Parts: sequence; structure tokens; C-alpha cells
Amino acid sequence: MAVVDAAPEVQATFTVENPATGETIANVPNLDAGGLRDMVERARAAQPAWEALGFEGRAKVMYEMRRWAVENRDRIAQTISEENGKPPDEAILTEVFYVCDSLGFWAKKAPKYLGDERIRTHSPLLLGKKVITRYRPYGVVGVIGPWNYPLTNNFGDAIPALVAGNSVILKPSSVTPLTSMLMAEGFRAAGGPEDVFQIATGTGGTGAELVKLADMIMFTGSTEVGKKILAQAAERITPVSLELGGKDPMIVLRDADVERAANTAVQWAMSNSGQICISVERVYVEEPVYDEFVSKVVDKVSALRQGVPAAPGAVDVGAMTFPSQLDVVERHVKDAVDKGAKVLTGGKRGDGPGLFYEPTVLVDVDHSMACMTEETFGPTLPIMKVRDEEEAIRLANDSPYGLDSSVFTRDVDKGERVARRIEAGATCVNDALTNYLAQEAPFAGAKESGMGARHGAPGIRKYCRTQTILVTRFAASKEPTMFPYTAGKAKMLGKAMELMFGRKGRKKNGG
Repeated sequence: MAVVDAAPEVQATFTVENPATGETIANVPNLDAGGLRDMVERARAAQPAWEALGFEGRAKVMYEMRRWAVENRDRIAQTISEENGKPPDEAILTEVFYVCDSLGFWAKKAPKYLGDERIRTHSPLLLGKKVITRYRPYGVVGVIGPWNYPLTNNFGDAIPALVAGNSVILKPSSVTPLTSMLMAEGFRAAGGPEDVFQIATGTGGTGAELVKLADMIMFTGSTEVGKKILAQAAERITPVSLELGGKDPMIVLRDADVERAANTAVQWAMSNSGQICISVERVYVEEPVYDEFVSKVVDKVSALRQGVPAAPGAVDVGAMTFPSQLDVVERHVKDAVDKGAKVLTGGKRGDGPGLFYEPTVLVDVDHSMACMTEETFGPTLPIMKVRDEEEAIRLANDSPYGLDSSVFTRDVDKGERVARRIEAGATCVNDALTNYLAQEAPFAGAKESGMGARHGAPGIRKYCRTQTILVTRFAASKEPTMFPYTAGKAKMLGKAMELMFGRKGRKKNGG
């Protein structure tokens, strides 16, 4: 058992367990309010020097940390596996690879996304004046991360905030804090300054306290908690960015490559035991290919190897991470069966001390069932038969969520047309989830799936305030628009307005 010693001023600890075995793997400091305030003060004191390094200086630390992460990839993956329950090879693919890519991406793109912008103004009153918009880091950013991706959605959100010149305090889930603590070690090994990146380990109250103290908050988690954070942040007008729940639909049209659609559905419904905000949570299949699709999915899900993560390639699906989430999955499956759904494979908890639920396929489902309307966040795949494309679109949009989505058809023009009608922050055609790897493109939720964006220019600008600077270079000591007001000036202004704005709009079509 690994033991993480508490700092001298922090006496309380909490335990971290391996969800696949039930074994206690660490005792971690449970930071109190006073300890967190001290952490924020140190972060605030360290931030100006970090900002003063400039983009190039901060990029050097990011590139060095990328090298450290590659060298320590097996250690990072093993830590993720032990506290989260996913296989280590899956951790390499979906977390370590992403973060290594992200470290280099933000180091390279930050000067472009955050560089001073010269604004070309249209107003004649600003002739001879220079207008610049610049991006300034908020100061101390609080990142509150989830347990399903201890690296990607924890340290991954800290990277652009750090590159922008902020200090970051990362509050990981109390279920999975060890990966974040390991990344703080990597930041120091890469030459990161003391107190610029700190980990606030603790239970629920620690996150609430961080919202009170930080200059900006990035939160990933449930819609319910996100609403509470938004309300709390409103008391200080603290800026927030939220990635919240999802109930992501997949539409399989009658002309789809059914084999690819089935492979994609199984991969992204069962990866990480279904504990992905943008996982495939419900599928709508046009009637002509419904039976073929269901048959292929059942065969593929039945062949999945589930068990305690071990060496790479040993299992396909690991454990679930959070005990209460296992209860949600069980409740959703029971509710569906009670209302007439059929379980074609899986459908029950695993045996033993670990948090396992069998990969499960449900059919004869409808929107009266929780498995089709509430976020399940587990290894289930409910499949619903639809008459046509219109019914599929209507049902896909019948949700308070709008995070990710997918459409499968051999006619890519039709696929794009359908994608444009889906109410979601992102839609893939003949794919799923891989849009997340396009870090140049903003990733944001619609409806109750969040506000703000990851990736692209918005994904780093959100960690900054804007400042507009106007410079008057060549001007008389007194301009005509200055006091005193006179009748002659008013008449001149009126004529200028008639000349500039009083004309009728141009007719269309060349008239």
C-alpha cells in the first residue's frame, strides 16, 4: 500500500481505494479551509513571475514536462489504472497520449491565440488612433476535476491555464487524486516554479472553498453540481467554464456501414466502463438495418473481456470507479426491464469486491425509460428502432443535454445535413468522440451540458481577461468634438450623419 504523507499542518487524511479490488492504495491529505487559503495565497504570490517568463519561457516547461510524461508513461498509466479501474493500456491511449499532445499543442499555439491583436476600426472618429486587444491571465485558476478521467480532465484542463500565465490549483476528485499529485511531481521535475501548480486534495468541501477563493473556475462533472458551482460563483461574479453531463445519441441510417457503426458503438459505449461524458449512451437505428446492427453489437459486446486490469492486452473493460455510480447503472437497467425492455447480454453486477457491471445491451427501449433520458455513465448500450431519419433526429434532440453525438451513413452529404440538425456541441459523421482530438476546434456543450469551451482559441482565452488599449499618436491639442458644444458643431455633425447613415440600403440582386 502506498502512503502519501500529509504536510505537517494538515492532520486529517482520507483513503483512496482500487475500485477493481477494493484494496486501499493510499492515504491522502484532506485539506481544510485554512490550508487551502494558504495555498491560494502562495499561488497568487508566485503567479507574476510565471507570467513574466512569457510564452517562450512557459513553453520550455511544457515541452520538458511532455518529455517527462513520455518517460514516465507506464507509471502514469498504472496510477490511473489503480485509482480509476481502467486497463493501463486504455489509460495510455485515452489519457497519457492526449496530455502529451496537449502539452505541445498549447505551448505552440498560445502565442497565436493570446498574442496582441491590432484592431482595424471603422469609425472616422478614431482616425489616427491605434487600438489593441490583449489577453491577460486571471491570476489564480481553480480547476475542479472528475474521477472518470484523472489525467485528461484534470491536468489536461490545467495546461492551457498554465500556458496562459496563470497559477493553477487543481482539486481532483477525492476518489482519484493520485494521478494529479503525480503530475505535480512532473511539473516540478520539468522546472516548473514552486507554488505555480498545486494540488488541493480533499473531499467535497475543498472544491466549494476553492470556488470562493480562485479568480476563475473550470469544472468538469455532473450538471447538478455544475449548477451549484455556477450559483456560488455568481456571488463574487467569478468567471466559470463548465463541462457537464451528456446523454449522447448515435443515429444509424439505413445506408450506413453497419459493421463500422457497430464497432464504433461498442468501443465508445464500453470504453472506460461507459464512464465518459461523451460516450455513446443511446442509439437510434432505422428499421431496415436494425436487426443486423443489433446482432453485430451483441456479438461484439459478448466477446469483451472484463476483469481486474493487469498487463496490457489482458482485459478490454475494467472496473467502474465510483460506488454510487454502479447503483445508478443498476437502477437504469432495472427500470428499463420493468417497463418492457429486454437485456440481450449482460445486465447485472459482477461478483467479488470490485466495482464491476457487465457490458450490457438493451433493446425494446423508449423514452419512458431512464436509460434513454438520464445520464447512465456506465457500460450499457440501449438501442431503439426508428421508422426514418426524421424520427431519429427528433428523438436525438429530445433531451436536456447536448454534448456530443454521431451519425452513420454512406452518404456523407446527407450525414452532414443531419449533423447540422442535431442539438449538440459536436457531431461526428461516421465516427464518434474522435472530434475531441481536434484541439484546434472548440469543444463545448449545448443546453444543460455546459458553458464555455475546451480547445481552440476559446479554450485558452477563457483563462484570460481582455484589455483593450487605445493609443492616440498624432492629434491636435484640441479636437472638434471637445467642449464647448456649439450650434455650428451640431449642424456639422448632423450633416455628417446624413452623409454616413442617411442613405437608403442598397437593393439586392444588383438593383
